[in-house]
Amino acid sequence: METLSQPPLFFMEESSPNRATFNEALRVRTKQAALRIIYLFQQLPHSSEATILGKQLLRSATSVAANYRAACRGRSAAEWYAKLCICVEEADETLFWLELLGDASIIPKPRLQNLEQEYREIVSILAKARKNAKS
Repeated sequence: METLSQPPLFFMEESSPNRATFNEALRVRTKQAALRIIYLFQQLPHSSEATILGKQLLRSATSVAANYRAACRGRSAAEWYAKLCICVEEADETLFWLELLGDASIIPKPRLQNLEQEYREIVSILAKARKNAKS
């Protein structure tokens, strides 16, 4: 499977095997990351602040996966770009909620490190894809 740290240029033909492989790998990766957030949400303490932050986290993480999937089904370059912009925003928001959960001592920071790293990478990949789509 192709590495996701350096996404291919997005001006390739839609039917390009590299683009299809990249899109599928990132669809799987964003869905798996969302599942990890769901599992984290299920383990949050039962407090008002944990519930509020957790719901925000859950919404943004699942939105990344859903919007990337929609972007891959886009009917035009403009639709692809618009959905990609949403994905970048939602992935960065997910990272924010993860950081806030740790900073507020709702979840120990070391427990969040892997998820934070995953979303930093997802933000980076999506931002690069957006930049390539723009040019």
